[in-house]
Amino acid sequence: MQNSLRFFLLLFALSLPALALRAQVRDLGDVSIKIDAKTIAVTVSGATPELDQLANVAFNAHGRFRRVSSGGAFDIRFAPAAGGQVEAQIRKGGAVVATQAFSGSSQRQALFRAADFAVERVSGLKGFFASKLAFIVERGGKMEVHTGDLFFGEVRQITRDNSQALKPRWSPDGRKLLYTSYFKNGFPDIYQIDLSSLQRTAFVTFRGTNSSARFSPNGQQVAMVLSGEGNPEIYVSTAQGRQVARRTRTAAVEASPCFSPDGSQLVYTSDAAGGPQLYIMPAGGGQSRRLATNISGYCAEPDWSRGNPNLIAFTVRVGRGYQIAVHDLSGRTPTRIVSKAPGDAIEPVWLADGRHLIYTQRSPNARRLFILDTETSRSTAISAAGVQVSEASVHGP
Repeated sequence: MQNSLRFFLLLFALSLPALALRAQVRDLGDVSIKIDAKTIAVTVSGATPELDQLANVAFNAHGRFRRVSSGGAFDIRFAPAAGGQVEAQIRKGGAVVATQAFSGSSQRQALFRAADFAVERVSGLKGFFASKLAFIVERGGKMEVHTGDLFFGEVRQITRDNSQALKPRWSPDGRKLLYTSYFKNGFPDIYQIDLSSLQRTAFVTFRGTNSSARFSPNGQQVAMVLSGEGNPEIYVSTAQGRQVARRTRTAAVEASPCFSPDGSQLVYTSDAAGGPQLYIMPAGGGQSRRLATNISGYCAEPDWSRGNPNLIAFTVRVGRGYQIAVHDLSGRTPTRIVSKAPGDAIEPVWLADGRHLIYTQRSPNARRLFILDTETSRSTAISAAGVQVSEASVHGP
């Protein structure tokens, strides 16, 4: 009973209520903490009002760029092209230096792909505007999984469990989601949902608690937390939920497993040291080691960057609140707190460039998703004010 209580406290300490969802982006305000001297001044425009607004919203959220009305280092223009495509044209000093057209499932998606191309050509950073999000929204006390694009367009409700859904995670091919739900018997079990048919299937429903499932980068394995053998431990299975094998054997509570970008290691949370801290171990099993973050007595919710395999983002306790920190495995930079949220900053997930991430900003009565530039601590809201949204998961581009 004591271990179960500790498990729930660790797993749900950062949980909050949520409210209804709006599909349109509104009030895209941002909180500027400091100015990046390395920003690139750009003019951004679209040939139609829709493309112009969306392109400027996207580039405003990217901490590497500073939008100006004229005189920028680059002039980036977007225009409709044949077949529903969107063309990106990049000019420097009045001369066209790059032009390419992109298609997508909608003109909105084509614009994001074209904007990612522009980001890469101008800055050298990998683009992330075409990312898809899965996230949790609450209506009337019920928490359901939704998906949408990075700026909350094309939002779709995925689950209708009429219960508590938690921690949605994409398959690498973007066709499925794993998530935890209480819908069947009031205890957490792991389910998989096919995004084309919305068919839900049980993934793991062992005795005890089953939660926090996450695919490996190649999609062939799933890490999760199970307590059926008496203590919450890390387990790994096949992508079909078979051959479930235990990876940790401790008297502590383990939580939040995440694969390294090459799939060879797992980072996870354990309270073996007396409070939640981060540990790394081989994905196939073996000796674990504690990460010497030396930044807080509470370190949890790790996410390992695909864009920069040396970086792990996580939630830390700072005073009476929480912020996002980043640990550099190479040792070139010290572990540092990168968010400056006025309330709590929790649940970090990396975007594709290894510089930006998504996190949940919460106050006593609100939750909202933000993009964070980890180099400047600049946060930009992507979900509307008054819309309670949390636990984002990112797919692509």
